[in-house]
Amino acid sequence: MKFWFGIDLWKRVLMGLVLGAALGLVLRQTLGTDAAAANVNAWAKPIGDAFISLIKMLVVPLIFTTLVSGVLAMGDPKKLGSLGGRALAMYMGTTVIAISFGLLIGTLIQPGAGFDTTMASPADLESTRAKLAANPPAGSVGEQLMRTLLSIIPDNPVAALAKGDVLQIIFFAILLGIGILLSGEVGKPLENIFNSASEAVMKMTLIVMETAPIGVFALMAWVLGQYGLGVLTVLGKMTASLYIACALHMLITYGLIIKGIIRLPVLPFFRGAVDAQALAFSTSSSNATLPMTISCATKNLGIGKPVASSVLPLGATINMDGTALYQGLIALFAVQALGIPVTASMYVTIILMATLVSIGTAGVPSVSLLLATTTLGIVGATPEQTVLIIALLFPFDRILDMMRTVTNVTGDLAVATAVAKWEGELDEDVFRAPDRV
Repeated sequence: MKFWFGIDLWKRVLMGLVLGAALGLVLRQTLGTDAAAANVNAWAKPIGDAFISLIKMLVVPLIFTTLVSGVLAMGDPKKLGSLGGRALAMYMGTTVIAISFGLLIGTLIQPGAGFDTTMASPADLESTRAKLAANPPAGSVGEQLMRTLLSIIPDNPVAALAKGDVLQIIFFAILLGIGILLSGEVGKPLENIFNSASEAVMKMTLIVMETAPIGVFALMAWVLGQYGLGVLTVLGKMTASLYIACALHMLITYGLIIKGIIRLPVLPFFRGAVDAQALAFSTSSSNATLPMTISCATKNLGIGKPVASSVLPLGATINMDGTALYQGLIALFAVQALGIPVTASMYVTIILMATLVSIGTAGVPSVSLLLATTTLGIVGATPEQTVLIIALLFPFDRILDMMRTVTNVTGDLAVATAVAKWEGELDEDVFRAPDRV
């Protein structure tokens, strides 16, 4: 046991990921597809679900307590405006760039060209219609923007905490932190409570993160045992397009932020982010990865508490670069598969709509695919064609979602690192340290 815990967590998580994937594939080869799927559903999926439930358990208390504590650590509400403004500007900028990468790679690789749209079975189409009925289109650009803005303000903060509505929790936590700051000495007892609660929740997070290798092992065994490599081959061009676009976006956009804008070495950044990236890849959930993301930010990258506890929860909610990139790719996949003419104005409209659709997207697996109804509508797909495209992609979306989530989480950390540097909240000795905690 001592030897096991002496290995860096990210190495243990990657070991779990590789071994779980290998076991899933071996089970498919030895037991057959149906028996392997039944096997991993019997034991791997429950273990994986338990792990995800453990880390989801932490998300609401972690966001609420650390965000209030982070606002208090600033000491001046004016600093919050500077910090938040910079973070929001960078989040919006990287999202637009991400969509552009998706459109560029989609135009070059043509993932939908010649695709057989008759592959979707009647059962798949009916199932997709039911899912879309539960997730209706967002409406026009103006309606989507207004809905997003109004949804930030909670009617009942307690209900927002109970539902896990992250945007509303962030809004209320920031206001509460500002209120405590403005209370002066009278608010000190409450400040001490939130600082203590934040520290306690972070310790809980470290405990839960030690179970990550087991959880990741089970999740990967389930994914590969259930679906096999068929998820990569049936939609090979779409998979390649997404992975290439996401990889280029992370290396170029985030690399330029770290190296070109804030003048720090790139390798320590990606090395420090690998724990969160590995967990994001296995869980396909930005929210579930948030505890690990905050831990990486503070322990590995040297990001100060005021920035980590405010910028990262906000990023996990509104900074969905991978999701936005995918919206652009889905739109191109659809127009190519359905033979819809593409115009220059369509590209601009896709960028605008994909940016708005991605804001506030729930950080749970595959939700971004259901949100594509809006994006597909603006490129001219009929409701029936929209159902068809989503039905074709849905069975294989898990592997696509894994890379999207890695991109989302990496973007959160890149922006948080930049903001911390500008705000004087970055410990460069920790950032540059070769050994990770």
